[in-house]
Amino acid sequence: MTQQPPSRGEHLRTALSLAASGVPAMPLRAAKVPFGNCRRCADNACGGRSNMKTPGPCTCPGPCHAWAAATTDPNVISSGPWRRAWLTASAVAYHPGGAGLSVVDLDNADAIAWAREHLPATQTVPTTRGEHWIYLGAMQSANGVRPGVDIKSTMSYARWLGHGTGTMAYLPDAVRALAASKPAPIGPGLPATTVPAPAGGGECRHRTPTYLERGIAMAEQRITETREAVHATVYQTFLAVLSTHGRCGCLTEDHITRLFTAAQTKGESARHCTDAWANARTRLGL
Repeated sequence: MTQQPPSRGEHLRTALSLAASGVPAMPLRAAKVPFGNCRRCADNACGGRSNMKTPGPCTCPGPCHAWAAATTDPNVISSGPWRRAWLTASAVAYHPGGAGLSVVDLDNADAIAWAREHLPATQTVPTTRGEHWIYLGAMQSANGVRPGVDIKSTMSYARWLGHGTGTMAYLPDAVRALAASKPAPIGPGLPATTVPAPAGGGECRHRTPTYLERGIAMAEQRITETREAVHATVYQTFLAVLSTHGRCGCLTEDHITRLFTAAQTKGESARHCTDAWANARTRLGL
């Protein structure tokens, strides 16, 4: 007999149960994407990168996307915009770091085999493609710490898939070391990352000063002239620059500083700029 998916009412009851136990909860719409939490931000209109787990820059009255929307307040969960959200919600998510937890997201069989060999046993929850290993203790989140392994804790969210099996262990140093060993994203004040040379070993065409300068100037202009969805525009611009110049070593700290400065002039914080740059690099595999 085929198992039926949870009803919308079940999602709401699950979220309220999590909140009552001190776990900040939130609804997810299709494709694991969070909802905006106010009318102004409906359909991500304020430019928050909710699909990339980063809250938008809105003040309505506070960040209302992604992990920042998760709450233990039953009134927020069951009323207002979220009352409507549960009618179309596809899943429930939670903010692990807000509950003092860390989730090691193992995305495939190889990652699971590695965890069983190198990490202490803990509470384990099956996922669509792998497993979540949940530990007591919060830490910084990090994606791609090794093939098929992400860490979801502070400033991140994870789908709620049930309590799983096993006894939850304390967060081991081995997991913290995974995030500590992950290279920091480049940005103002950080050294540029060395990237592979073009295939064939020929001289990179982007080293032509005019070509590179035109690209950076156009990127600055695109950010400066945007009037809406600033956060999304910044990310898309960073993605475009990195897709063209990110693999050949052309970009210098001065170029990156110019892009970050343009974004911050439009109201972006330094953290949002760094997150956007890091997410763009991750998407491109840099």
